Amino acid sequence: MRFSRSDFHYHLPPELIAQHPPPERGGSRLLVVDNSLQSSTSPLRDLQFADLPQLLRPNDLLVFNNTRVMRARLFGRKFTGGRVELLIERVLTAHTALAHIRASKAPIAGSTLLIDGGVTLRVLEREGALFRLESAQMPFAELMAQHGHIPLPPYIQRPDNADDEARYQTLYASREGAVAAPTAGLHFDAAMLQRVDALGVTRAEVTLHVGAGTFQPVRVDDLNQHEMHAEWLEVTAQLCAQIAITRQIGGRVIAVGTTSVRSLETAAVNGEIKPYCGDSRLFIRPGYRFQVVDAILTNFHLPESTLLMLVAAFTGYNAMMNAYRHAVDAHYRFFSYGDAMFLSGPSNGLK
Repeated sequence: MRFSRSDFHYHLPPELIAQHPPPERGGSRLLVVDNSLQSSTSPLRDLQFADLPQLLRPNDLLVFNNTRVMRARLFGRKFTGGRVELLIERVLTAHTALAHIRASKAPIAGSTLLIDGGVTLRVLEREGALFRLESAQMPFAELMAQHGHIPLPPYIQRPDNADDEARYQTLYASREGAVAAPTAGLHFDAAMLQRVDALGVTRAEVTLHVGAGTFQPVRVDDLNQHEMHAEWLEVTAQLCAQIAITRQIGGRVIAVGTTSVRSLETAAVNGEIKPYCGDSRLFIRPGYRFQVVDAILTNFHLPESTLLMLVAAFTGYNAMMNAYRHAVDAHYRFFSYGDAMFLSGPSNGLK
């Protein structure tokens, strides 16, 4: 079947978009989509995230994305007086970065921006949708630490607050560079990590610095014409060795979040997982054959997004769209601060 963008549309009442995290980490619901069940049995189960250990087995490998969200949103004005909002997409050097700029009129090369707090930035050039900026007064890391805001997604319609400093960050975040959280990991508190360890499940980490493009819907009907945004990732030799051991002892590779999926599958693009460090534009959609991942823990994704296409590739299109309809009917909470899904067993049967 040939898919177009509109095949991945679904109706979502706005009140189901979570505007705040649950009171406690791990306080979310968990929808299970299990492809291994008999055809006469519903593949859907409604659980709580606290039930996750019953879905895991000794010898499984849980792969987490250890990226850390930057305080990447900055506010200021042009010297002509117009207000600007910046989202630092990627820090290139200590004093240069690529950024999205929202303004009434795009700034031109050579112009300056005055950031709230008194720091001046120079616009060096435009690179597609992004602007290359220079901060001569202080390094970008220091600028964001002092004057930046947590870059909540566009569908969270409120300013960031003190709670977001902790809750829009995983407990194990260690490598700063993302402008969006790997949200499947937000559900894990210290107690759940301890329960996972006690089961005999191994934990491993990748790094993928999530970019703002993760929130962009596909804008072309023909998916072959979609240009995937680039994101930097690293899969280490140690992780590759852990995956080999997991295979030998009969465990599953379970990706915590679609960012972990894209990292692992990028590193195995030629059929065998190998260390990888660099950008990825891997576009996973129905018809893709998974090389590494056996199960996925994920949140719910935007209509017509590449991430919805990714999970539909994993479970099968009909199974995934049916799961989303069920989630809407059952009033699950959607997107970054919302509920989770556990997807068991890829539909392509390659494992």
